[in-house]
Amino acid sequence: MWNQVYNPLANAPLSTIAAALPVVTLLVLIASNKVKAHIAALIALIVANLIAIFIFTMPANMSLRATVLGAVIGFFPIGWIVLNVIFLYRLTVEKGAFETLQKTIGGVTKDRRLQLLLIAFSFGAFFEGASGFGTPVAVTGAILIGLGFSPLAASGLSLIANTAPVAYGALGTPIAGLASVTGLDPYILGAMVGRQLPFFSLIVPFWLIWVFAGWRGMMAIWPAILITGVSFAIPQFLISNYINPWIVDIGASLISMACLIGFLRVWQPKVLWTSPALRGKDDSAATMKPPAVKSEFAPTRAQMWASLMPWIIVCAVLLIWGTGWFKAMVNPFATWNYPVPELHNLINKVPPVAVRPTPEGAVFSFTWLSYTGTGMLIAAIISGLAMGFSPLRLVMAYGRTIRVCLYSLITISAMLAIGTLTRLSGIDATLGLAFAVTGVFYPFFGTLLGWLGVALTGSDTASNVLFGNLQKITSEQLGLSPILMSAANSSGGVMGKMIDAQSIVVASTATNWFGHEGSILRFVFWHSIALACLVGVLVMLQAYVAPFSAMVLK
Repeated sequence: MWNQVYNPLANAPLSTIAAALPVVTLLVLIASNKVKAHIAALIALIVANLIAIFIFTMPANMSLRATVLGAVIGFFPIGWIVLNVIFLYRLTVEKGAFETLQKTIGGVTKDRRLQLLLIAFSFGAFFEGASGFGTPVAVTGAILIGLGFSPLAASGLSLIANTAPVAYGALGTPIAGLASVTGLDPYILGAMVGRQLPFFSLIVPFWLIWVFAGWRGMMAIWPAILITGVSFAIPQFLISNYINPWIVDIGASLISMACLIGFLRVWQPKVLWTSPALRGKDDSAATMKPPAVKSEFAPTRAQMWASLMPWIIVCAVLLIWGTGWFKAMVNPFATWNYPVPELHNLINKVPPVAVRPTPEGAVFSFTWLSYTGTGMLIAAIISGLAMGFSPLRLVMAYGRTIRVCLYSLITISAMLAIGTLTRLSGIDATLGLAFAVTGVFYPFFGTLLGWLGVALTGSDTASNVLFGNLQKITSEQLGLSPILMSAANSSGGVMGKMIDAQSIVVASTATNWFGHEGSILRFVFWHSIALACLVGVLVMLQAYVAPFSAMVLK
């Protein structure tokens, strides 16, 4: 057995700096735009191993085994999802269905700001609720790039939009993970998150359009933005507090899409924003002109449904794949569990991170049939056959997709290897403990701890599992509500989703903008910090100030 060490240098600030080196190395190299993302990830992985072995005293064989385990987990399930989303996207492009989809969406509105609301926010929230794990960014990024948005706009705006729904992603998986490590009721945790995130479900649509079109461009369509936000935020609160935390995103996104489309049937902006150029970031300025006459080449109803058919199939398949009953049905005969020898249950998480020495599991669970990526592959094959592809052409197209995604898959695997290694070595717990000493300001910094967890691991679920128990222990020591701070870990974490390296690589892959991950990171970084700080302020108010404190569940 090896016990994790959280202050290996016998000096908390120095130990924290050492723990931060891997993620700082990764972010600096990516942001520099001088090092390709997969090379940056591999360098940061080497740094993480050196820190784990020589500073945090992790046995070298354990460090290397944790690295391999993380790399495999990076491909299954994360890389598996990305690969098959891009496969479906390339099939629709090759058959012309994507071009028809562009015209179909243009039939709802030609205004680029409204397209963003519909696709990046509402439609993306549906995919977040159905599958999560990078799917919404991959799908909406691909759709936006197909509609003519620049790679930076398609990537960055998809990342910003995919925040408010994340805590309930993949049918409430982050809430389930949080409940599993804290021992708190998932319904109460989900309800508490539902008393935090609806504020940001109102803010994020305005923020999204402001980033794209500026203040004037945002205010010109404020009624549509308000409809989008309100029609998502209210169902998000009601479903999470009075039904369950598993179907929050599905219900809220469908209501939001229906309300926005219905509203656009009776209202359109006086001046259409027709340029997909990102304000101040692209080489062409946004142009505005009066509404154009409807094109005589608009798709027929049959063509419209044919273009939507692949995405309808995806939604139907992923809804089935995300349910507990489906997983319970297929996993018993489609699962291979591999406890990693000389690693599984041989590392102890110790106080103050755990109440008592607790073995860390290290099992690769290959649930190949219930993976979201497998559902996406099946949906892509069904869609491809329905679009007229022969089996041979599908195989050839899949081979081309693998070649296109190869470097991205390497990057994602390296990112997850870093996350797994830092978790098992205690490096990330050292960073978490640095936040836990902030005393009366802990509600603010504890929220940022959730943000840090997602930025490190790429997953709100992983952040909740990583820091959820620490939030509970620290809040009880400080006389704060453990329900409030556990929920704050998840709510703050969603704002870290836009800067985690895994999501950035997914975005660059979906938009075919390889090698520009640094540009995407620089674009979204300050938005991520600003929104996370706003969540922290809300949690501070809920902790100490009436009437916000009355929102805290007991």
